[in-house]
Amino acid sequence: MKIGDFLRSVRSRLSPEALGLPSSGQRRVAGLRREEVAVLAGISVDYYTRLEQGREQHPSHQIIESLARGLNLSGDEREHLFRLAGYSPPAGTAADKVKPELARQMGRWRDQAAFVLSGTLDILAPNPLAQALFHSFTEKDNLARMIFLDPAARTFYRQWDYAADSTVAALRHNSTRVPETIFTPVIRDLAEASDEFRLLWERQQVRGKTHAAKHLHHSGVGDLTLEYLAFDIPEAPGQQLIVYDAEPGTNSAQAFSMLQAYSPAHHAL
Repeated sequence: MKIGDFLRSVRSRLSPEALGLPSSGQRRVAGLRREEVAVLAGISVDYYTRLEQGREQHPSHQIIESLARGLNLSGDEREHLFRLAGYSPPAGTAADKVKPELARQMGRWRDQAAFVLSGTLDILAPNPLAQALFHSFTEKDNLARMIFLDPAARTFYRQWDYAADSTVAALRHNSTRVPETIFTPVIRDLAEASDEFRLLWERQQVRGKTHAAKHLHHSGVGDLTLEYLAFDIPEAPGQQLIVYDAEPGTNSAQAFSMLQAYSPAHHAL
């Protein structure tokens, strides 16, 4: 598919009202007019017409950004348009909200600790078991700050050095996925507060979160060996769903089930 075909398809299924444009009564065809797309994108009608008809083959990065913004493209559509134009999609606005449907689903999980991580490792929408798992931490807002700045981490992570190294490598992996204006202050604050973080950050190791065993110690239920999985959330670029679980029939599974006693939901009963 070419850029013109994609733009024409998007234009045909959008209504003026949906994008804040006045409706001008009966239309011969569905969707937006070319003139309206040009207004939304801040470009000339002639240029947009040539682009849609395939007579303009090399739109600038700025033009593509203007079209994506003006047409209010979804994350996937925006990425597709950039790639059609031969550009790598730039990092969009960092997603810091979790879809209500996902948060509601996670809240129903009674046997798994689940939470969403942002690109800067903010912990978003932890379910009750996740909150119970991180019970000993003073603040449960950002995984990197918890590991490097909260003394509880040295006991909670039985392999603290490995956890610290993996966390910094994951942040480095995310550094090209999060807008610099959001990412840089987080790294600066951590580097100023922790020499250990600063030294690991300078190593330039890159490793995304996938799956592995977590060796933890909870102040209330003792040692835990948990498997964890990380899933990208397509509609929220930069976010990952993290799920911790214990192998059935193990001591860890028995201890994990006892975490309910530390769950906010349990205390609300």
